[in-house]
Formats: sequence, structure tokens, C-alpha cells
Amino acid sequence: MSELALSLQDLVKDFDGKRAVDHITFTARKGEILGLLGPNGAGKTTTMRMVMDIIAPDSGSIEILGQPFSEPLKDRIGYLPEERGLYRKLKVLDTLLFFGELKGMKAAAVRERGRKLLQQFQLEAYEDKKVEELSKGMAQKLQFITTILHNPELLILDEPFSGLDPLNIELVKDIILTSKREGTTIIYSTHLMEYAEKTVDSLVMIDKGRKVIDGTLAAVKAEYGQKFVKVQYEGDARFVAGLPYVRSCRDSGREMEVELDDISSRDKLLRDLLGRLAVNGFQLSEPSLQNIFIRKVQEGAGA
Repeated sequence: MSELALSLQDLVKDFDGKRAVDHITFTARKGEILGLLGPNGAGKTTTMRMVMDIIAPDSGSIEILGQPFSEPLKDRIGYLPEERGLYRKLKVLDTLLFFGELKGMKAAAVRERGRKLLQQFQLEAYEDKKVEELSKGMAQKLQFITTILHNPELLILDEPFSGLDPLNIELVKDIILTSKREGTTIIYSTHLMEYAEKTVDSLVMIDKGRKVIDGTLAAVKAEYGQKFVKVQYEGDARFVAGLPYVRSCRDSGREMEVELDDISSRDKLLRDLLGRLAVNGFQLSEPSLQNIFIRKVQEGAGA
């Protein structure tokens, strides 16, 4: 039996002469969380739509749970599309009944699990409301519930954090992690690297339709070594990027992530900072996915 939940081999897709997906190959193992990462327009949604057989690749092959896509496979998959689609005139509980029965669930089972999920997402008071009466964030949570309602073996989530406030982002993140612990394989796309960093086991980064990074989170970070320093500070830190031993500096205003040419330069950096800034924190750190991705894109642009 295959240990792979998903296998994409050399996928290509063009639209009107423009290449949206350029020979993408990657696999996801059963029981892991894989992040498909990249900026808007990178080709993430097109890739997921090909996986779900919504659009066909121009070339390449896809296997899901060890077999090509088929109608019976749909009951084993939960898919959250980027473009959300709920029937606005249906009531919330009726929406769950509709989607649950599409996946082969009995009405009683839908009501039992659906009401638990509505409570978890703080939507229990809205089960008799029509979808059109919900706020955008509530509708987004309801869409997520319809995706996980039938306990799928494989979850494919396209931008699952889109439209959610920070509290509900944490809730969705916790449910993704709980689903993984229960044996579900999760593949989700996002351009929000900081959320991916907290959840994924492995990742694929794409840019302009091309794969630029593929591997486990640990391996990807190890490749870039321990040349990063995280600094919390007060003052004007614009000078840091111009220091001769600094390779890059990602500055957020009160915190910056500094990449050094060599880790031995950390003492020089600290001395230079103390001479010009109030330093509240200084520690070695792993490179962030955001920093790694920016570097890879810049390397590709310079190639």
C-alpha cells in the first residue's frame, strides 16, 4: 500500500499562452501537513484545481491516495476552494445536511457532528439563520465546517486563513493540527508564511509557476544554517542593512531578522547595535520561511 497521499509528476498548465504551472513535481506522505507556499499568482490555486480534477493539466500525472482521481474518491477528500461557494438562501444547518449527504453521511450523523462543529466555531446560535445573514467571517467558518464535516482522509485547503480574524485563524490552525493527530493528511496553500511555519511538516514553495523549494521544514531550515539573529530594539535601524557583514535584514520596526555572512560576525553586530540602538533582545534564530522564500526568489531573479 502506498505511503503517499498525493503524488504530482511534472505538471504543466498554460492559459492563453502563459504558463501558470511549470513542470511541478512533489509528493505528500500520509498523515503529514504539507504547505504549498508562495505569493499571490504563483500557481497554487491552479495546482490544487488540477488535483481536484476541476481543470485538467496540459501534461503530467496526479495520483491521490494511490490512484488517479475518480468520483468515488471525492467522499474521501475534503476540499476548501479559494472561491467560497455556499447557497445563500439555505439555512446553516440545512447547508450542513446538504453537504454531508453529498458525502454519503446520514442526516442524524450530520446533525450530531455538525452541531459539535458549530459550537466549536461559535456558530451554534445561527443554525436556523440563512447563509446570507452571516458575516463574511462566519460564512468562511461555515465553509470550513462543510469541508471537514465527513472526516475526510485527505484535506485540501486553498487559503484556509483568508477572511478570518486572528482569533479564528488560531481556531482553524488548531483544528488542522487536531485533524493531523487523528490521521488526516492535510495539504494547504497560503501566502502567509508565518502561519505555515507553525504547522507544516513539509513544504513546497513555488514562484511564477515554478517550484523553488521542496522538503521537510527541518531540512529546508537546516540548509540555510544558523546565520540569523533576531533583534528587538528601539531606534532607527536603517543602517543595519548597510553593514559589510550583513547579507540581508528584514525589519519590522521594533524587531528585525538579520542574516549574517558568517555566524562569527554576531559579536560585531551586537557591538554596532549597542552603539546606535537600545537593544531589548538579541538571539540566534533559525531563518524564517519568509526570509528563505525572499532569498530564493531573489536568487531566481538574478539567475
